[in-house]
Amino acid sequence: MRTALQAWRVARWLLAWLLLATPSVQAAQTLRVLAWPGYADPDWVARFEQQFDAKVELTLVASDDVLLQKVSAGQGAQFDVVAANTVELARYMDQRLLQPLNPALLPNVQRQLPRFRDARTLAGITRGGQVFAVPYTYAEMGLIYDRAQLPEPPATLAVLWDARWRGKVLAFDGASHNFSLAALVAGATPFRIDAAQWQQRVRQLIDLRRNVLAFYSLPEESVALFQQHKVALLFANYGQQQLKALRDAGADVGYTIAKEGALAWLDCWAISARAGNAALAHAWINTMISAEVSLELTRRQGLANTLELPDNTRSTDHLWWLQPVEDAPRRSELWQRILSGDRPELFK
Repeated sequence: MRTALQAWRVARWLLAWLLLATPSVQAAQTLRVLAWPGYADPDWVARFEQQFDAKVELTLVASDDVLLQKVSAGQGAQFDVVAANTVELARYMDQRLLQPLNPALLPNVQRQLPRFRDARTLAGITRGGQVFAVPYTYAEMGLIYDRAQLPEPPATLAVLWDARWRGKVLAFDGASHNFSLAALVAGATPFRIDAAQWQQRVRQLIDLRRNVLAFYSLPEESVALFQQHKVALLFANYGQQQLKALRDAGADVGYTIAKEGALAWLDCWAISARAGNAALAHAWINTMISAEVSLELTRRQGLANTLELPDNTRSTDHLWWLQPVEDAPRRSELWQRILSGDRPELFK
């Protein structure tokens, strides 16, 4: 224990020394951060800017498709630090858009739970023996329901297609997740669609489009739509973050994992291969996984953190952790056509 504490103090000193000794950090520098809503609140950003004499430019995204577009633009030169799930990170590593991390500059990793501290046990964040990302938060995509309209928790994901709730359902605007959702409802593997199954999945999602009120992107958008239109059911892409936001807004809602299980994601911080200041980028990640920020992330957003065990309501026994899909571009292209209103017979 004493050795670990000494090592942590040495690592913290080394990080501080590098930030002070690097000429590019002596003057106020700009750190360009690409993240999801709620991942970097203004007061956290302000404290970081003051502590490291830096300016943070924060850009928020609302879908993995938009995230990929922004990360890929200019081979990642537009951003220094990015928050993404493990599946997206694996794709970025394949495209050489990320750089390996320096563990010596991330002493707060030693305070994370063992399941997150050992990068070798986490798919999508290592390559060639090097670590490219640090876990930050995770969530399952459960169902949120209005207790007044549904006194009992819905038992199956098929409820999203139920004509009784037409115009009272909200779903997420995400190509990959929606094809996986359709596969789960059909009793198939969510991340591998066989050639003979594409037509069925497309028809399922056309039917879903006809049943929902709207497809949302941001959690705040889903909360507003839920309340304004007396929505009955919400496919919660942001999980308990949306549950907390709705309850904070006064909604009497429940939350459940259907019998088919729930898709689940693990989001991490990573550094662009062309980051302008790697030491400052490491300092950002180390700050974001600190107890001060991580525990507040859970308190404010309802999202799980990597420092403490979740409460008993969050079982991981029936979760489908995101994996690379068989053909992401095809899912995206088909999803855009589905959203635009193409008829089933137009899909070949």
